[in-house]
Amino acid sequence: MAEAKKSRVTISDIAREAGVSVPTVSKVLNGRPEVAAHTRERVEKLITRHNYSRRANHGSGRAGLIDLVFHTLDNEWALEIVRGVESVTHDAGVGMVVSAVHDGRKTERAWLDNLTSRRSDGIILAVTELGPRHAEQLHGLGVPVIIIDSLGQPDPRVASVGATNWSGARAAVEHLIEHGHERIGFIGGPPQLQCSVARLDGYRSALMAAGLPVADELIVDGDFTHDRGQDAAGELLALPEPPTAIFAANDQQALGAYRAVEQRGLRIPDDISVIGFDNLPMAQWISPALTTVNQPVATMAAEAARMVLRHAETGRFETNRVELATDLVLRASTGPGPRA
Repeated sequence: MAEAKKSRVTISDIAREAGVSVPTVSKVLNGRPEVAAHTRERVEKLITRHNYSRRANHGSGRAGLIDLVFHTLDNEWALEIVRGVESVTHDAGVGMVVSAVHDGRKTERAWLDNLTSRRSDGIILAVTELGPRHAEQLHGLGVPVIIIDSLGQPDPRVASVGATNWSGARAAVEHLIEHGHERIGFIGGPPQLQCSVARLDGYRSALMAAGLPVADELIVDGDFTHDRGQDAAGELLALPEPPTAIFAANDQQALGAYRAVEQRGLRIPDDISVIGFDNLPMAQWISPALTTVNQPVATMAAEAARMVLRHAETGRFETNRVELATDLVLRASTGPGPRA
């Protein structure tokens, strides 16, 4: 029974009993020098007492494993990220561990324990945010971290891969304006996300460049889900003067808008045009096929994986920020506006 109890001790338990952080325990486990002697001795004693399994010595070169971490896995965007990373790990003969971080300190501790217990070439985060506490904890593990579509300006110790959100959004709205639309609704993403802010700014920029007003009632916050897209589109269509086109800040919300349009007996694009953002595979299979901004999601993920593997070989990132181009994919969901 005693041995079974010892085997269940986690790095968080060691840290809590020692009165230090998880990264500090990780530094001791990995033999890193930047730990005070008395702290190291206290942690070492607890490791020995609890018979905690140390991580294997990293040595040099690749570990042959990449961690891919999501906040949630219940959408097609996440599957595209997995597909992009897998395309690189498969060719490189490297393994991939996929996990999700759920809300709550207990699950976060378990997640950090799992990361610490195995050797990894790097961690790719496809999550909505990376706060200072998480950044510090991950930095303490001594493993390179790359975040996809970061929240705000990422920690300087964390590399990031993104896309040209502003110019992609502006191109989408310019397309609608060129086709005679002047009242264009916008369904945004979570307002704290950098990509959401950039897409909203691109929307506003296109309207202002065309001499059109930016009407507050036409801008609705979203959360990148189908349900919110449906509700937000319903709000826009219920206005006394509804928009003649809707630009949704991602494809999932655009599909939700399709449902709202259908519920009101309207047709796309005859009665209202709809544009999305992402160009997920489903966009070309719905009816009518969705005009959308192609964000190279899988390519972004593949680049993040290549950055991890290059870091494993060289010990550094060539650049901490990569931004890939977007482009507008024209399909059947947009048509002439009333002034075309």
